[in-house]
Amino acid sequence: MKKHGPVRRRLILVSALVPVLGVAALAVLRPEAFVRLDHTVYDAMLRAAGTSPPSDRITIVDIDERSLSTVGQWPWRRDLVATLIERLRTGGAAVVALDMMFAEPDRYAPSRSDTDPAAPTETDMVLAKTLTGGGVILGYGLTFEADPDRPSPCILDPIGIALIEPPVDTGGTPFFTATDAVCNLPVLAEAARASGFMNAAPDADGILRRVPLVAKLGGRMYPSLAFAAVSKVTGVRNVALHVTTVNDSILTMDDVKVPLDARSSLLLRYRGEKRTFRYVSAADVMDGRTPSEALRDKIVFVGTNALGTREVVATPLDTLFAGVEVQATVADNLLQGDFISRSAATRLGEVVAVLFVGVAVALLFASTGVVAGLLGGAVGATGLWVAGVWLLGSAGVFISPLFAIVAIAAELSVMTLANFRFERKRADRAGRERTAARKLLVESLLSLTEMRDAETGRHSVRTQRYARILADQLATNPEFRPYLTRERIDLLATLAPIHDIGKVGIRDQVLNKPGALTPEELAEMRQHPTLGRDVILKAEQRVGVRDDETLEMAKDIVYTHHERWDGTGYPQGLRAQQIPVVGRIMAVVDVYDAVHTRTLYSAPLSSDGAEKMIVKGRGTHFDPAVVDAFQAIAPLFRQVSDEVHDEGPAGVGGPAKAGHYVPRRTA
Repeated sequence: MKKHGPVRRRLILVSALVPVLGVAALAVLRPEAFVRLDHTVYDAMLRAAGTSPPSDRITIVDIDERSLSTVGQWPWRRDLVATLIERLRTGGAAVVALDMMFAEPDRYAPSRSDTDPAAPTETDMVLAKTLTGGGVILGYGLTFEADPDRPSPCILDPIGIALIEPPVDTGGTPFFTATDAVCNLPVLAEAARASGFMNAAPDADGILRRVPLVAKLGGRMYPSLAFAAVSKVTGVRNVALHVTTVNDSILTMDDVKVPLDARSSLLLRYRGEKRTFRYVSAADVMDGRTPSEALRDKIVFVGTNALGTREVVATPLDTLFAGVEVQATVADNLLQGDFISRSAATRLGEVVAVLFVGVAVALLFASTGVVAGLLGGAVGATGLWVAGVWLLGSAGVFISPLFAIVAIAAELSVMTLANFRFERKRADRAGRERTAARKLLVESLLSLTEMRDAETGRHSVRTQRYARILADQLATNPEFRPYLTRERIDLLATLAPIHDIGKVGIRDQVLNKPGALTPEELAEMRQHPTLGRDVILKAEQRVGVRDDETLEMAKDIVYTHHERWDGTGYPQGLRAQQIPVVGRIMAVVDVYDAVHTRTLYSAPLSSDGAEKMIVKGRGTHFDPAVVDAFQAIAPLFRQVSDEVHDEGPAGVGGPAKAGHYVPRRTA
């Protein structure tokens, strides 16, 4: 495709600017609909980026179906839980994090007080004694609606954390603020002196992508279960939360920097589908059959995955992901330090990508054309996706290609539409120019006949109007409808006046002879179709035009309008379907006008006489279908004849009144 001109290029670039700037604004504002779509893009990119192995410092002890069948139904008596913890300590676990709560006294043991059902039982005390040995993190749940029926406050374990905020108020709270908690029995909490919340809320589409690491309750900061476990193992001393923008913060754990979002939540790097981490059955731990390497120096998360007891969530990689494995994933990310970051800088990069790629595609489209522009847009979108997946997998940086791809699609649509409108205008202009050229051609050729014979000129004007009327009526015939389109009918009406152009080559004494022609003169007169065709052929050869529809129809009109249906016509002696449709139409038109209005050779016939003559020639001189169409509109021929006779000599287009005689085409 040719390159666009400067003016057109500028207009196309301006048309692309609007959608690009609009999408850039959406990338800044991030409406909810785009946030949901962006989540979907993130999930797809996370899957495409692949996964890396989980940390070998984490083990999940699973209270599974085999454990229940061996030890008993869940929940177990607290002394059995104590035994499990002791077995884990003996196995060398660095820390044991319990993804469960003990909010009520053990229901399977008698209460220590007959008057206080809420008092801890003997088995609760056994578990409390075990917890005093240290190394155990209890789990609890934060609530965000006050519970006035709680009999006593929870005993929780806050974290010392420095909050560093920018000098300018960001207008938000950089963490979740709870109103209460569902926690463990005070005797157990006092014994453990280490705990963390287990809350992890999915996004609006039900997919869990991020987990809060810290939250606020009653004016103090508390860690999540996984954060507390990792802090215990690594011996973190200095923890600070740096609020950078309204959407971002950074949690520092000594020298480790953890990128968090506006609510101190970590965007999780999942290691795979469910059961990616090493699982050990609680039954094997209780029986002492666990390999030593499965527990030694490990962070052990204890959870329930038995059917009917497990809590599952949907993640970008799995729809049935165990809650305890979510905690293990958080701990794994903190240990490996390969976090996924989406900061203010990456969001700014998304806006820059929209503008840069949008302008580049627009320039390519405007300078090289539609095909190259569309191909460039496809390559650009693919490149953005591939680059985004690579960055996510290798560097843990999530730069969403969503907005840039939307910008490419939007601007390509707008530019294609703008280009289509330009092409349509250009085609319309070219069509008008072709129409004008045809009229000029016809006028020029017709003027030659008028210079030789004024009556021939008026004959040509009438035949133009007759041809349109007859062709319109014939187009209602299903046999002719596919060929006689509106465009061909218009072209036929335009070219009809030149059917006798070959007469310019006939001598005056023959062309204007008032009486009958001799056989030699008749033979000369019958040369005018050939002479007319040769004029057009020579013009084609000189200009180098081939297969032009206008010239092809012009040659058919000039060369075949004296052919007869029965094959006795001239100059070729064509018969029936061999004669082009336009030649068959012009045969009726030419004869009607010649016998009705022309007086050079004999007295003209009346309208009725001319019509009868046409009907008489049905099947011999004329195509029967064309004669049938003529009979349907014969009265219109009479009106045209009378009107042109009253007007006198006229140019080819004639007055606009000719349009009144065009019958309505029916489908």
